[in-house]
Amino acid sequence: MRRTILIAEDEEKMRRILEVNLQDRYRILLAQDGEEALRIFKESPVNLILTDMKMPGKDGLSLLHEVKRLRPEIPVIVITAYGTIESAVHAMKEGATDYLLKPIKMEEVKLVIERALQQVDLIDENRQLREEIKSLYGIDTIISKHPKMIEMMEIVRQVADSKATVLIQGESGTGKELVARAIHFNSERAGFPFVVVNCSAIPRELLESELFGHEKGAFTGAMKRKIGSFESAHRGTLFLDEIGEMPKELQVKILRAIEGYRFTRLGGGEEIDVDVRLITATNRDLKAAVEAGEFREDLYYRLHVVTIKLPPLRERREDIPLLAVHFIEKHRKEVRGKEFVISDKAIQALENYSWPGNVRELENCMLRAMLLSRSNRIELEDLPPEVRGDEGETVHPVPKDSQELRRMKWLLKRKAEDELERIFLKEALKRNRGNISRTALDVGMDRRQLQNLIRKHRIVAREFKEATEKTNLPQGQ
Repeated sequence: MRRTILIAEDEEKMRRILEVNLQDRYRILLAQDGEEALRIFKESPVNLILTDMKMPGKDGLSLLHEVKRLRPEIPVIVITAYGTIESAVHAMKEGATDYLLKPIKMEEVKLVIERALQQVDLIDENRQLREEIKSLYGIDTIISKHPKMIEMMEIVRQVADSKATVLIQGESGTGKELVARAIHFNSERAGFPFVVVNCSAIPRELLESELFGHEKGAFTGAMKRKIGSFESAHRGTLFLDEIGEMPKELQVKILRAIEGYRFTRLGGGEEIDVDVRLITATNRDLKAAVEAGEFREDLYYRLHVVTIKLPPLRERREDIPLLAVHFIEKHRKEVRGKEFVISDKAIQALENYSWPGNVRELENCMLRAMLLSRSNRIELEDLPPEVRGDEGETVHPVPKDSQELRRMKWLLKRKAEDELERIFLKEALKRNRGNISRTALDVGMDRRQLQNLIRKHRIVAREFKEATEKTNLPQGQ
């Protein structure tokens, strides 16, 4: 569809020249003064205005003021004589997109118009993208009818536009990052970065550099300057996930940084000021960690200005059918767009299961059921054995075609690999009393790679330390 350009020019010859040269590419509307241009602008859809500055009655500057008052997004390009360039500069300060000097050159006119329209397109695309992101991460995308979740969503609405630090507590898989994103994308910071740092996934020797950045030569291997997460999140939100796993020696540096939102890069001397909204999350009881001396008390009180607690899925069973239907709709494209329904027995099994992996486990369960189902109806036998309460030998449905055979073989292979990985991790952690660094060295893996595998299987490393200590207790204790 062709764009519409309104030309306001009191010289008939100039109007005609502009019309002839632009009409092949654009729909042209003509006005011989500012009054007529304003009337046409109010009555017709216009994408851009090209106006002379000097006109009888309402001049170009007055027209510019009216247009910006009515529709500030419309680009206005002003034309002025070479001797009055200061008027063009003044028009730019008042909101004009660009200016042209007489005698005008048509190639330059076309270039300036195209550049202005491209800028409008870019602004529209960014606005649409922000709206799409908000629809993905808006508060209303959190699906629940549980009273605690409804209360939590109201807190999110209330705190979104403040700069208060927020601490989100909940078990793994309850949706802590989803809540953090909802806070960010419903705030005035939505158009700026949302930066995520998982404090448990980054080796402690690299975490400081990840957060604050470093200068070239700050340490062996620092070949160039690196911008840290605090700096990357300027004017936006920094989300520190698993803050409870942050090494204690680094906690004091985080405290200093968030007290004044000022820090220095590793190896640098210049203090850097940032405007950042901080949101943190943990699956640990930070209060207990403070009492055990594992987490700084001053940092704890600095972080939990607003605390949001997410209940585990087993405590909001009324949400399970809603979430199951939501995940089916979400993953339809992965199963050739098929429409699915769930049988009453399958729903009952979902509601009776304890969901140790919470919402994340339910989503994976529904995707698996959709892939295995031989019809558009998810039955009890399509659910994993632990969900349907059958941990014994599993009788798999017979595939009906080669495509289903390949899909079921892939799922069984994945299940076997997962079980092998789980046994491997538990034995390795048991040998090393839950110490991740020693375990990584023992099994010949990178520390981050090991931590990713531990998270994948929702294994808590410190439990192996506690189990070993209990085993080693003297008799009678």
